[in-house]
Amino acid sequence: MAKNKWFGTDGVRGVANVFPMNADFAFRLAAAASVLICDKQKKVAIARDTRISGDMLEAALSAGFLSSGIDVMSLGVVPTPAVTSLTPQLGVDMAVMITASHNPYHDNGIKLIAADGNKFSDEMTARLEALIEQNNFVFEAEKIGCKSCSDEVLNKYKQIALSTAEGSKPLQGLKIVLDCANGCFSAIMPELFAELGADVKAIACSPDGYNINRDCGSQHVENMLAEVRAFGADLGIAVDGDGDRIKVCDEKGELVRSEQLIAFLAQYLEQKGVNRGRPVVSTILSNTGLEKFVRGKLGLDYYSTPVGERPVVEKMCETGGAVGGEESGHIVLSDYSRSGDALIISLVLAEGLKASGKKMSEIFPLFEFEHLFFENPRLNSREQVKPIALSTEVQSLLEECRRNLGDCGRAVIHPSGTEPLIRVWVCGSNAAKVDEAGRRLLALIEKLRDAQS
Repeated sequence: MAKNKWFGTDGVRGVANVFPMNADFAFRLAAAASVLICDKQKKVAIARDTRISGDMLEAALSAGFLSSGIDVMSLGVVPTPAVTSLTPQLGVDMAVMITASHNPYHDNGIKLIAADGNKFSDEMTARLEALIEQNNFVFEAEKIGCKSCSDEVLNKYKQIALSTAEGSKPLQGLKIVLDCANGCFSAIMPELFAELGADVKAIACSPDGYNINRDCGSQHVENMLAEVRAFGADLGIAVDGDGDRIKVCDEKGELVRSEQLIAFLAQYLEQKGVNRGRPVVSTILSNTGLEKFVRGKLGLDYYSTPVGERPVVEKMCETGGAVGGEESGHIVLSDYSRSGDALIISLVLAEGLKASGKKMSEIFPLFEFEHLFFENPRLNSREQVKPIALSTEVQSLLEECRRNLGDCGRAVIHPSGTEPLIRVWVCGSNAAKVDEAGRRLLALIEKLRDAQS
């Protein structure tokens, strides 16, 4: 497998205006993509979230493409799922989404999206990195691209979202709190829910370039929980800055975990006849109770993938999966989207709640979670993450823990691709064995970290 220097699990990410998240790198990245990718349509689309640095990075990317003879279509502020869903219809070689997702405003990132709406392989990003590092680009006076602006994607995406609903006012009678994280969904999410009949209390919908994800959104749900209780809402929904991640709470202000949402969506769509027996996909970090519910209660096939949205989507494409997602809040309905889509998920969830005639707290939990040990030990730097996580000592202990757990559980060590963290995750039906394995793995990682301090 190709090793990437700058590209992580979700593109390039870092502090804005500091290499590699500065204008120079963005220009070179665009020039490299022009050489390797933009050889058919000679055109790209660029979108961004609401961060103050988005304009700067878009200008640099645009300059890199335009000076390489590639036309640029600027989409403006658009959610990530809208870009991934509609890129195949734009007649472009690729799209670029400028976002750092759930991170604070001072970070930013660049996600590359292929012409078919999927993410590029590690091999392709490694080839891009090689060209960026060489920096031997040749520009020609007679080859300069043109730039245009379009609101086509946002308008089409709204229609896709509305198509999930049946009837003119399917959400009438529901009171919903929406926390839009001062991000991409601030302008359209409250509007669409209201159009479908919901009584909406919208918060964190006033982006100023600096307040994206600040004490709001899917990473900071406290305000949403409080507003649900104060408003007497039926449910609360919080998204992240670029709209691919979701957190949900019931009418009591109690969070409902992502595995429960995946189970509900699979069950509801099966009951509607939409799922048609198609499998469910989630990652190795999803609670083992989800697999038992899907296989035992729903009678559906279940597939487990490595961590990350891309492996989930790839497995869904391979198996025909209808519902998939991660415990982190990325949930995919393949009939509507090619990535985690907080708007689509929240609309289908709200429709399912209304159709049930029950309160959220009467529906969830659909299944009991098995015992979980989960810690994220922070290391001294990102450079420590993979060497420690993949070290002989850690991998040997991991195999020993897996043998001890046997069929009653699962153990995972996962190096973060974006932060100086290693996830220690152990889950299963035997609480004592789970905790013992988790504590031993955590202690070893902290020991190796401290030895390098």
